[in-house]
Amino acid sequence: MKAIIFDMDGLLIDSEPHWHEAQMRVFPTVGIHLTVKDCQDTTGVRIDDVVRLRYEQKPWTGKSLETVEREIVDELIVLMREKLVEKPGVREILSFFEAKKMPLAVASSSSYRIIDAALEKMNLRDAFPIIHSAEVEKYAKPHPAVYIHTAEKMKVEPVDCLAFEDSLPGVIAAKAARMKVVAIPEVARPQFAVADVQLGSLLEFTEEIWLKFSGQSKV
Repeated sequence: MKAIIFDMDGLLIDSEPHWHEAQMRVFPTVGIHLTVKDCQDTTGVRIDDVVRLRYEQKPWTGKSLETVEREIVDELIVLMREKLVEKPGVREILSFFEAKKMPLAVASSSSYRIIDAALEKMNLRDAFPIIHSAEVEKYAKPHPAVYIHTAEKMKVEPVDCLAFEDSLPGVIAAKAARMKVVAIPEVARPQFAVADVQLGSLLEFTEEIWLKFSGQSKV
């Protein structure tokens, strides 16, 4: 392994409840009332794709899709600035890889605007020299483009990267890019078996697991 790439939402920061709340505040303005379960079903999906999906399910008038998307993002950033918290083990795993002098990056489905707001809130911006958002990609996760281009920015081959993900679309994207993947889902599901390792939290990542990925121990 030559580089470590982290997803952000739901992995480094506990932003998923805020995503849900933002959607449940904005979508009713166009006649769509969502439950938390509805929002959970689109975890890891880029917000423009979520808005398009909801429109296809129940078309509305009065607001463009772009306006609804912008309002959700605006609401999300307000919520993050008020009450965003990081996930358990973030500081520990960053220290782990910094001690090994491993290059670190963020590859997120969120826009640069959201990434910057979240990392600034958590004082984590300096931890990631490379940040890449799927907003500049034609296709979002589960398409591998965001991971392939993050590796390009890091000047490493995707096959030499270890990715950390919490969502199934993210895991599929990283695996499709030929990366090794550690999955840390909110709720364990059989589908996450596609990942190389599945853990309960970042705190469960150990030296032994790293040695397996780095080729110093039998997998």
